[in-house]
Amino acid sequence: MRVAIFTGSSAGPQKHLEVATTFATALARAGLGIVYGGGKVGLMGVVADAAMAAGGEVIGVIPRHLVDQEAADHGITRLEIVASMHERKARMAAVADAFLALPGGAGTMEELFEVWTWGQLGLHAKPVALVDVDGFYRPLIEQLKVMSDAGYIKPSYLGSLGIVADADEFLRFVASYQPPPVRRRRGQGEDLG
Repeated sequence: MRVAIFTGSSAGPQKHLEVATTFATALARAGLGIVYGGGKVGLMGVVADAAMAAGGEVIGVIPRHLVDQEAADHGITRLEIVASMHERKARMAAVADAFLALPGGAGTMEELFEVWTWGQLGLHAKPVALVDVDGFYRPLIEQLKVMSDAGYIKPSYLGSLGIVADADEFLRFVASYQPPPVRRRRGQGEDLG
């Protein structure tokens, strides 16, 4: 099993570095492979280094235009260089069996929301979770609840997004994961709302 980890190309606070290290180490020791953005910088690099140090498999997927900017990591199990950001996300999704967002910025959010939406659309049935380090994602979680209360996110979809604090909780979430009901087009027995 492989987990795609979305996280920042910046380092962030020390606590985030510690959690990224602990999380990647625990996943590698549990026998899970890591799929990530392929860079040596920021939390991405921390995740790759920690998983490799723990004897794990690490697959990096990086677009050609970011090879120099994010300092592509050639010291991992496998580095795949692709043509575009779209190809990067598609390849990571194809290789991964689950998705996880550690702290990060706009790119991390974009990756998280895309794979979570794909699950709602029935394009995959893989677990998607985020690691809430010291309340980092608390405002986002509250906004998602506001969206759900307003009718924009079905409760089953909101409930399908795992909110975890550590690797053990993530592994339990993955083991018990039930994908949300697939959205159907009108006339197929379920509304689009």
